[in-house]
Amino acid sequence: QVQLVESGGGLVQAGGSLRLSCVVSGRTFSAYAMGWSRQAPGKEREFVAAISWGGGLTVYADSVKGRFTISRDGAQDTWYLQMNSLKPEDTAVYYCNTAESIAALEEVQYKYRGQGTQVTVSS
Repeated sequence: QVQLVESGGGLVQAGGSLRLSCVVSGRTFSAYAMGWSRQAPGKEREFVAAISWGGGLTVYADSVKGRFTISRDGAQDTWYLQMNSLKPEDTAVYYCNTAESIAALEEVQYKYRGQGTQVTVSS
């Protein structure tokens, strides 16, 4: 059974940083895009960032561009989201997910998804 497990969420002051991790177990992925989405209270889930399987292509939502960086460790089926200059509006539950294409992740469509990790940014 495929499992995606996020970690690294928490409470941070505005301007601070957090690094989220996502580890996949149960199978080895190939030719899958990996990414992050988030859902704030009372809002729809939204795309945050995605990375191609080879790591050569990254895509970001405009709201996080220049502040967040997605990366992956292919040998361990792990990917990360480095979040800098955090703002209160970044407060949300963050989910890691995979899909067959970055385009699908941008549409918040996924093949597998983790349970989420809470990120809270205080002002």
